[in-house]
Amino acid sequence: MVEGRRVRAYIGLGANVGDARRTLDAAVGALAVLPGARLRGVSRLYATRPVGVEDQPDFLNAVVALDAPLGPDPASGALALQLALKGLEGAFGRRTTRRWGPRELDLDLLVFGRHRIHVERPPAGRSRDPARPVARWLDVPHPSAAERLFVLAPLADLAPGLVPPGWGSSVESRRLGRVAVEGATAVRPVARWVAGAGWRSDDADQASR
Repeated sequence: MVEGRRVRAYIGLGANVGDARRTLDAAVGALAVLPGARLRGVSRLYATRPVGVEDQPDFLNAVVALDAPLGPDPASGALALQLALKGLEGAFGRRTTRRWGPRELDLDLLVFGRHRIHVERPPAGRSRDPARPVARWLDVPHPSAAERLFVLAPLADLAPGLVPPGWGSSVESRRLGRVAVEGATAVRPVARWVAGAGWRSDDADQASR
């Protein structure tokens, strides 16, 4: 990625293997120094009940706001960022695993400015999950984000009024809708981000909204 025009991107982070909080703290630092990118915000840290495969530890989830290079066009910029995310996952030890299974580090490109993107991923950017051979396409906004409370809660910390392309309603509206379905305890804030210090637990963060 190179210097030039930038676009506000939102990236979801998740982990539940080993010292997940330390991993996510380090991942934020790695995102902040991606070439041409600027870190603009970090959500609270949330503990989340597993989805799909329940026999595993709770996840820790967060979202970061990143001003990322747009590239020659939005599709190229989004692909470059997605490749960088896959590279970071590998650097943090992510291995091939089943869908919804344990993760050393999961990084998802959720939103890329006001752009709606459907583009084929290069081989290096495809899912490592052998059960998902169709995951050859990069779709932005992330096709599942609007229905995942563990994405919506931290995203609402940063951009509650954002209406991603194709959603038709704000992030906060979607969050409230999912809380009504899943319950307020499905995703629990456990720490707040302190610049230069990472996530720090705070009594005020232990209570949900």
